Order: sequence, then C-alpha cells, then structure tokens
Amino acid sequence: MSSGKIIKDFLHKDIIDIQLLLCLALKQKKEQLFANPSYELTKKELTKLKKLIKDRSNGKPYAYLSGSKGFYHLDFQVSSDTLIPRPETELLIDIAIDLFKPNQLIDAIDLGTGSGIIAITLADKCPAWRISASDKSINALKIAKKNATKDIKFYHSSWFDELTGKTFDLIVTNPPYLAENDSHLEDLKYEPIEAMVSGKDGLDDIREIIKNAPNYLNEGGYLLLEHSDRKQKEIVELLKDSFINIKTYQDLNGLDRAILAELR
Repeated sequence: MSSGKIIKDFLHKDIIDIQLLLCLALKQKKEQLFANPSYELTKKELTKLKKLIKDRSNGKPYAYLSGSKGFYHLDFQVSSDTLIPRPETELLIDIAIDLFKPNQLIDAIDLGTGSGIIAITLADKCPAWRISASDKSINALKIAKKNATKDIKFYHSSWFDELTGKTFDLIVTNPPYLAENDSHLEDLKYEPIEAMVSGKDGLDDIREIIKNAPNYLNEGGYLLLEHSDRKQKEIVELLKDSFINIKTYQDLNGLDRAILAELR
C-alpha cells in the first residue's frame, strides 16, 4: 500500500544523512533517488524510514544503521558488539606493511580484533603472512569471521590468555585506551564501552599487553599499538624495559596515535 509520500518530500529536508537513510529504507542507490523523485513510498518503506530518521537523530551512528563501514580498501560488517572502524586505525596498516614485505613469511596477530579490520586488511594486502586474530567478545568474533575473506586463525581470548605456547613476529593491537571519565564517551554511547575504556587513566590494557607481549614475540619481533593522543609519552616509558627502537607516529590530523617497538 502507498503512503502518499514521495522521495522528493524528503530529499531536501534538513535531516541528518537523509539521502543515505532513504537509500537504506528503499534499498536504492543515491542516483536512483534523484532519477525518480516522484516515487511514492509504500507504508512499509515509510515506517522504516521514520525509524531510521529517529535513530539517526538520536545520535545512533549511520554505520550501525547500515550494518557496514569502509576501512582501507574494504567494506566491513559492523554491529553494536564492535567499534566502528575509523581512518586513524589505517595508520597501523601502513606501518605494518612497511615493516615486512608482503611476500615475506611471518606470523602476525591482531589482539582485540573487533570486526576484524586490522587482521583482514593485512591478510588481503600481505597474502604470504600467517595472520591470527583474537577477541574476548564472542559476538565480535562472529562478526570478524563473517568479514574474513582470507585464511585467518581466530582465538576467543582476552589478550594472551588462550595463546600459550604461540609466538609471533608482529603483534598489532588497537586496544581500549580511554579513561573512565573521558569526555569523548558521551559522543560514543552507542559503541561497546568495554572496547573503549581501560581503567581510570586509560592504560590498564596497554600495561597488560606491554608486560606480556615479550613472552609471545619471536626474536626481533615487534609490538605495534594504537593509543590515545594524550598518552604517548607514558606508553614510551612503559615500553623501555623490554623494547628498543621505539618509534612514534602521528595520524593524518597531526595527533599522536601509534607506537612501534622492537623486542629487546
């Protein structure tokens, strides 16, 4: 049944992401909307559109409404069990592929993989690498496995708990790194808090990773991690006991964002 509403009624309204929401509700591409602005929505389509508009107006990220988000050169399924991929994390990919050759036989693991963006992108860019990925969230792992297009070994593990006896040439991670009272959290209320917050100062998980990583790295192995733009100096100090050749990196916004360190 028709609703009496046409595409044109919504196209130019001051509603956040209205064109994208129309595409979702009508299952059309953007160019189709403009090619057929007089299309009359069915009642079912209008009901779906109204819900999408309400959710988006309340701050729910578009990625959670669409169920997908682009990262590097791939598209990934996401859900409320996973963080939304962000362009800052692409820096980790760039650092990693500069560290080893794509055809080099190495073992690498992505700790706290979430939707799998780091592990899957590295597996796609570096086909000779043996890639593993872990996460303590079984629901996040389900998403990561759906996203995987290459042979990746997944572990249900909180950091190194289920990795006994395994060693790697590269450990890469985007761990939780926000403090409990971080001002950014209000804007991130739809994302899983356990994937973002790490104690009073935001360093609890990074401390644990740095402490245990040497037991899981091969000789000459590397730890590569993303971190808060406010904590780089503290993390460098934490690394100095067990690591050498510590390098720091900034993201495209000029903010401190990543650290690479070689096992001492």
